[in-house]
Amino acid sequence: MTAEGTARGTVLLAHPGAEMFGSDRMLLESATGLVATGRRVVVALPSRGLLDQALREAGAEVVVVPMLVLRKTLLSPRGLPILVRDAVKGFIAAWRLIGRLRPEAVYVSTIIAPQWPIVARMRRTRAVSHVHEAEASGSRLVNRVLYMPHLASTRTLVNSRFSLETIRAALPSLARRATVVYNGVASPAEPTAPRASVDGPLRVLYVGRLSPRKGPDLLIDAAALLREQGRDVTVTLLGAVFSGYEWYEQELRAKADAAGVDVDFAGFHPEIWPFLAEADVLVAPSRVDEPFGNTAVEGVLAKRPVVASDSSGLREAAGGYATSRLVPAGSAEAIASALEDLASGWDAVVTGVDGSRVEALRRHAPSAYRALIATAVVDAVPHADASGR
Repeated sequence: MTAEGTARGTVLLAHPGAEMFGSDRMLLESATGLVATGRRVVVALPSRGLLDQALREAGAEVVVVPMLVLRKTLLSPRGLPILVRDAVKGFIAAWRLIGRLRPEAVYVSTIIAPQWPIVARMRRTRAVSHVHEAEASGSRLVNRVLYMPHLASTRTLVNSRFSLETIRAALPSLARRATVVYNGVASPAEPTAPRASVDGPLRVLYVGRLSPRKGPDLLIDAAALLREQGRDVTVTLLGAVFSGYEWYEQELRAKADAAGVDVDFAGFHPEIWPFLAEADVLVAPSRVDEPFGNTAVEGVLAKRPVVASDSSGLREAAGGYATSRLVPAGSAEAIASALEDLASGWDAVVTGVDGSRVEALRRHAPSAYRALIATAVVDAVPHADASGR
């Protein structure tokens, strides 16, 4: 059936990006779960990208439409004209697309695509919002404004208890009808085992955006502290900066040079598992609230010990594993201490990684995640039969 069709059995997904970071990967898993129900799955994106290709390979259709995507740069006097322009274009595009497809339901991924639940309600179409963002330390008023459009949805899903409590503090009426669905995280069937012993430098990996909020500079500082204590460390930073943040990468390079720390600026790669196979430890040093922590789970699944900030959703993602260490957010000293603890007790790490992986598989099996998302969306469809078709 073409995109011009009007048949039942169509689910429309709206997502505000086309990269392959955390929320993008979850959108791919959600689409895969819905494809498995036998429905026609159409995904609206604002641009082409790696996610576009992956969605097509999973059996979904992709349409590129103008879309209002809330970015901080738009929430300023200078950004106001662009905000208004994108809001008008995005509303018209969403109205037309929903009217053309006449989907059974609209699945809205993240809160930064705020128009889709509202347009779906205006089109008398059920919507399910999936919240991936939570910043408890931010303004409660701003959070309330960001969450409010999703009151138009029939159901709300959130990716952690931390996210749920952040919503509850800002907009209790939305929290009352929200359900926690932990992210499903895929991994290789047979990850590379860790080194039997730490011979030579301890190889430490960071995965994510290069931004001050994420704290990769703390990892360089921690490596410098360990060098002073006689422990050689190499650091790989797997990620890139947002456009306009090139200055921060320059600062990181200058910091590494000044400290004499061996840092590999690897850039962005959609496939992280080869880098985890070469690493000894994964570090997630975020300074700020994280709604969850896919990267930390990926480290556990890769049979690597993890050092993560003991805050927000990272605590849920990395906590409870024998091979994980939670440290105070923003402390290079605590990161250095945790890395030394792991390196000094490497025999216990090697012994414990298999059990940690088994537990992570139980918590975050992609098959379970896909089924939960599919059920949530199908349950939103009026008069859906028991087969979900």
